[in-house]
Parts: sequence; C-alpha cells; structure tokens
Amino acid sequence: MKDVAEIAVKLMAAAARTAPKAGGKDFLEIVVVTQDGDLKRIGATMREYAPRSTNDAFWVRDAANIENSQALLLIGLAKPVTAGYDCGACGAPTCAAFAKERTLIAKEMGYTGPHCAMRMIDIGVALAAAAKAASMLSVDNRAQQRVGAAARALGIIAGEVVLGIPVSITGKSIYFDRAAQAKH
Repeated sequence: MKDVAEIAVKLMAAAARTAPKAGGKDFLEIVVVTQDGDLKRIGATMREYAPRSTNDAFWVRDAANIENSQALLLIGLAKPVTAGYDCGACGAPTCAAFAKERTLIAKEMGYTGPHCAMRMIDIGVALAAAAKAASMLSVDNRAQQRVGAAARALGIIAGEVVLGIPVSITGKSIYFDRAAQAKH
C-alpha cells in the first residue's frame, strides 16, 4: 500500500496546487514527503518539542500518527504577501498599512506572523481540496498543524506557516479514535 499512498499524496498535491486562491495568485509551497526516514525524523522532532509545549499529549499523539503514516503532504505560505483586498481582517486599515508596519516574528516550533488573513484562507482551501482528493480515493488522512511546525523546524519546507496532511492505507484509520493522554 506504500506505493498507492505515494500516488495518492501526489494527486492531493495537484488538488492543493489548483485550488482557488485570493486574487488568483499562488503563494503556496507544497512538498510531498514519502521517505520513511523523513516521516520518522518529523515524528521524533514533534516528540522532542512536546515537553516544551502547552499540551505535550497532543504533540506525542500526532507524532505517532506521522511515524505510522505512509506519506505526508505539506502546504505552506511561501511568501508573506498581502492579497490587496484592504479587508481589515489582519487588524490594519489597508493592506499597504499592514505591509508597511508588519514586523515578522518567528516562534520556535511554530511559524512567523502576522500574515494576511486571505493568505491563511488560501492554505485552508488548499488543505480542503487535498483532503477531498484523498477522500475521493478512499485514503485515510487528517489535517494537522503540529506536523507543519516540525517539518518547518527541520527545513523540509521553508513556508512561513505550514500545515500537513498525513495519509495511511490500513484496515482502520489511524487518525481517528486516537487517544491522547490527559495532561497531569
């Protein structure tokens, strides 16, 4: 099933690439991860970060998902460019004011920010398109935030904000009915 999962995640990447984007401009970085060693490294990085996070049980739970996945799709914002809509969702009165006054701040095992809300929506739409493609192929998947932070920290993807969708083809989905230990 590994080879089928690799094909599926590549088709998911195509769905993410062709998903609608604000202003018709594509600022997404899309990376397909299929090597077991890379999946293990990402999972291990998530486990290493867990004790320093606000809820280590979720990091450990998601790390196990990544380590047991057959492939992974990463979708990130490649450039922190505004959409030019002057919508105000970022808190600034105009896109020009936001771009001029913005100071990007990086967070360990996280992302940079702040960013244009429309570009964040672009990531969400691309994730939804990719998850739909996986669903149409009957491939188990689950969008995850923590995996993107770990992949970014490892340099597997350079995006400013990154989320991922691991995939697995087994008799029962590894992404649902999963328990996280209660924080003590």
